[in-house]
Amino acid sequence: MSWHGVPLEGKGIRQLCGTVLIMEAVVIGLAILPAIVLEHANRGLAGGIGGALAVCALLIGGLVGRPHMGWALWAGTVLQVLVIAAGVVVPAMYILGVIFAALWVTGIWLARRHQPPRPQPSHPQPDPSHPEPQPHPSQPHPF
Repeated sequence: MSWHGVPLEGKGIRQLCGTVLIMEAVVIGLAILPAIVLEHANRGLAGGIGGALAVCALLIGGLVGRPHMGWALWAGTVLQVLVIAAGVVVPAMYILGVIFAALWVTGIWLARRHQPPRPQPSHPQPDPSHPEPQPHPSQPHPF
């Protein structure tokens, strides 16, 4: 299954995009403490938003590329926007979010580029029970 040439499932998209999201979850989790200590963000707010983003990244990372989970690619893209928006609380997340968004797009691009070729529809095989009429040897060939 694909959307405009982008594979929504398969080993390539699962490995590339899943890895990006798992690493992103680690970075989001590590950003919670600086948000509290350096930016003086509310502990509950920073922990809740950061934790929710990290858990979403882990869940989507585990689902992306699996059969019938094409929506996970869209959810991962929305997550990239939300991580960039987290820069409101921790300004470094603007930069980290853009880096991970670039990795996300690169993962999708690489998965598309290296997806196995689709099988081409084969030409219909002639039915042996109905052979094509052969021209009579005395008639000239039509070509």
